[in-house]
Amino acid sequence: MTPTRALVITGNGTNCEMEAAHACKLGGFDEARIAHIAELLSGEVRLDDYHFLNLTGGFLDGDDLGSAKAQANRLKNANVSGSNEKLVEQFTRFIKAGKLVLGVCNGFQLMVKMGMLPALDGTTLTQTVTLSHNDSGRFQDRWCYLKADPQSPCVFTKGIDRGIYLPVRHGEGKFLTDTPQTLERIEAGHLAVLKYCDADYSAPTMAFPANPNGSTNAIAGLCDPSGRLMGLMPHPEAFVHYTQHPRWTREQLPEAGDGLILYTNAAEFVRNNLL
Repeated sequence: MTPTRALVITGNGTNCEMEAAHACKLGGFDEARIAHIAELLSGEVRLDDYHFLNLTGGFLDGDDLGSAKAQANRLKNANVSGSNEKLVEQFTRFIKAGKLVLGVCNGFQLMVKMGMLPALDGTTLTQTVTLSHNDSGRFQDRWCYLKADPQSPCVFTKGIDRGIYLPVRHGEGKFLTDTPQTLERIEAGHLAVLKYCDADYSAPTMAFPANPNGSTNAIAGLCDPSGRLMGLMPHPEAFVHYTQHPRWTREQLPEAGDGLILYTNAAEFVRNNLL
C-alpha cells in the first residue's frame, strides 16, 4: 500500500518543525519529513511526492516586511533550481490535486499573505485577508479556548463538537479582511472554523485575554471552501499529549491532547481520498 506522507517545511526562522512532524506521525501518517525550504528551491524535495503540507510557526525572515511577507514573496517568485518551474507552481498543483495544507501561526500568516486562504473564488494567489499586530501591542503567550463551527467544511476539525484548548504565542495574530463583503462571505460559508471564546465554549468573545489579539469576529482559524486548506494562530502540535497541558498534574485528562484530532483527521482523509 502507498504510504501516507507528510511534509514539514523549515528554514529562514521557522520553529516547531519537530513537534509538527511528531504530531503527524502520532496522528497516523506513515512518513513525516522535515525539509528546509532550500531543499524545495534546489529541486531535491518536491511537493508532488507528498499528501499533507505543514507550514509551521516561527518568525520567517525575522518577520521583516511584516509576518511571513518576505517568504510569501519568495515562494511566489522563486524558480526551482535547474528548471523553468516556479516553486509556486508546485503549490498550485498540490492544491489542485486535492491535497491538504495546514498553516500554524507563522504558517497561517504565510498562507493568507500568499493568498492561499480564504481562496473564496478558488484563487489561491490573491491576498484578501491578513493577520496584523495584536491590539495589546505585545507578544501574547497564553492558552486559549476555541469554539468550533460544526457546520464548517474543514477536514481538520471534523468531530470537534464544542471546542478545543490550545496555546497561542504570537505578536501579529489579529485577523482582518480587506472588505466587509469578504468577512460576510467567510461567515456565510462557515470558513471561520475556530473562534476565541470563554472557558464554557458558549460563544465567541472579543474580550481580552480570552481573545488575545482582537481578531475580527474573534476568528482564530480559517479554512478554504474545500475544507482542505486551513490556517490557525493557536498551535495544535503543542498539545497532542496530556502532559503538554499546563494543568496536567492537577486535572484528570485524556491521553490525547486537543490538537491531535487535526492530524488524525488529516491522516484519515489522505487514506480515504488520496491513495
